[in-house]
Amino acid sequence: MMPALRAEPRAKVNELHAVGVASGGTDEGKPGIREAYTDDFYVAYLRDPMGNKIAVFFKG
Repeated sequence: MMPALRAEPRAKVNELHAVGVASGGTDEGKPGIREAYTDDFYVAYLRDPMGNKIAVFFKG
C-alpha cells in the first residue's frame, strides 16, 4: 500500500517533495504532470527513510 497525500496548491507538491528528500527520503519521481493518469494530475513520489513509498499530488 502506498499513501497518497493531496496537496494544494500545486506548488505545495514541490515543497513537500523537497522537504521529504532533504529530511532523508529518496526521490522516486520528480514533481510533474503524469499524463498516463490524466492531463491535470501533478504528482511526486519519494521513499521515506524506512523505505515506504509516498505520493504527494495535486489534481486540478
